[in-house]
Amino acid sequence: MALPGTRGSWQPFPVEYKRGRLRREEGYEVQLCAQALCLEEMLGVAVLLGAVFYGQPRRRLEVTFGEELRRETETAAVRLHELIRDGKTPPARYEKKCDSCSLLSLCMPKTTGGRKSVDRYLAAILESGRLPPL
Repeated sequence: MALPGTRGSWQPFPVEYKRGRLRREEGYEVQLCAQALCLEEMLGVAVLLGAVFYGQPRRRLEVTFGEELRRETETAAVRLHELIRDGKTPPARYEKKCDSCSLLSLCMPKTTGGRKSVDRYLAAILESGRLPPL
């Protein structure tokens, strides 16, 4: 594709930077594919490849945007739109990788995720007829 003010042809190639070690993780590929779909829509060109760059080994893992990955990415986007429309935030799920996440203090998966639910807590209090200590 030609870019205004430049010579030659250019092919968009999205790169997602991750600071950790090289590992294949489905979420990273979906995130990268979402970027490719946006580029396709904005620029009107096919984006077939991208890469996840891992900072610790300074290596990149090339990702092909095949039909299955595109379908999975589009399904995730539809689900996101449903959550936004309904005003719902999905519960956080704690995983080992959470410990190295920059959003850990905001997400608080150990505190808010899993089986803990304000609705269940309040229902249990009302059912028991006892108020918790102040």
